[in-house]
Amino acid sequence: MNPDDPRGRILSTADRLYYEKGYAAVGMDELRQAANVPLKRLYREFPSKAGLVLAVLEYKRERWERELAAYLDTRDTPRERLLAVYDYLHQWFCTDTFHGCGFINAYGELGRTDPGVASAVREQKAAFQETVDRLVAEIGGPPALATQLVLLAEGAQTTAAISGDPGAAEHARTAAQTLIDAAATSASG
Repeated sequence: MNPDDPRGRILSTADRLYYEKGYAAVGMDELRQAANVPLKRLYREFPSKAGLVLAVLEYKRERWERELAAYLDTRDTPRERLLAVYDYLHQWFCTDTFHGCGFINAYGELGRTDPGVASAVREQKAAFQETVDRLVAEIGGPPALATQLVLLAEGAQTTAAISGDPGAAEHARTAAQTLIDAAATSASG
């Protein structure tokens, strides 16, 4: 998505504003001003706020998956790639712009009343689970290990957002190492 074209600029601006302030707090006029597009253009690209929110969630998902994959690709072994999930989270948690998981935030704010948002969030969480499933399979771990590792990652995101402590990712990584080692011992014994 090109942030210089009006549609890309609207999406990137909406993503930033919704993440910083929440979906309900950001009106279309504020978005129009921040994205520097005429209101008619905004509504031509996104006829409804509900449609815009879904487009933002898709934009956010594509960016998350692309950035996580690129980060994991910097590691040499399957085990390193699996543990790098938590290193990636730690880097993100240390940024000034971290406000928790944008998908959990969207679900918390809109998921109970908007089935489209609930579905989009569930799809993102399922895709993340599939990524971790694949990483666990690469190390020869059992499928249950992947579910446990995802719970650690999701819990770290929530804990870091609420506590303001990026160390949640390091604690999750340590726990992940313990689970991976236990799975390897169980498989060999």
